[in-house]
Amino acid sequence: MKTKKLTQNIVLSALFLAMAYVFPFITGQIQQIGIMLCPMHIPVLICGFVCGWQWGLIVGFAAPILRSLALGMPPMFPTALSMAFELAAYGAATGILYKILPKKKWCIYCALISAMIIGRLVWGTARFILSGLDVNTFGLSAFWTGAVTSAIPGIILQIAFIPLIIMSIEKFIKNR
Repeated sequence: MKTKKLTQNIVLSALFLAMAYVFPFITGQIQQIGIMLCPMHIPVLICGFVCGWQWGLIVGFAAPILRSLALGMPPMFPTALSMAFELAAYGAATGILYKILPKKKWCIYCALISAMIIGRLVWGTARFILSGLDVNTFGLSAFWTGAVTSAIPGIILQIAFIPLIIMSIEKFIKNR
């Protein structure tokens, strides 16, 4: 039974990693649209819910690094590196919170929103460290703009659709 679950998580994680690789093509590789819609975030967040924190963490960390190595987008330093920590935090946090919170629909929203906050804080910390701990290079206003203001469409998209996807998956598994 454990081997079946392990195989399932490997296959699903590979699928989520592939989705994280391909989804930015929807934005036409236009960086400003990608920043607004956060297309790589969606499969990573779902991976944490579906496969657990370990798999969400791995997929989240690997996705921006692999895209940067293969396509040069996002640029490796500092964007892909800070995103790797951010997405790893998303995947890990959704997996952990989903596991420990009660299996109620509202808890899916709590896990998602909490993970989004945690991930953005991790991104800001990583970006600040990669900026040489220089508030003139990356200060509070740059954090606010990058983590919240410019990402509002993506935040709305994630909150609107990810819980519905997770509820649909839960329903499918329950009726199987």
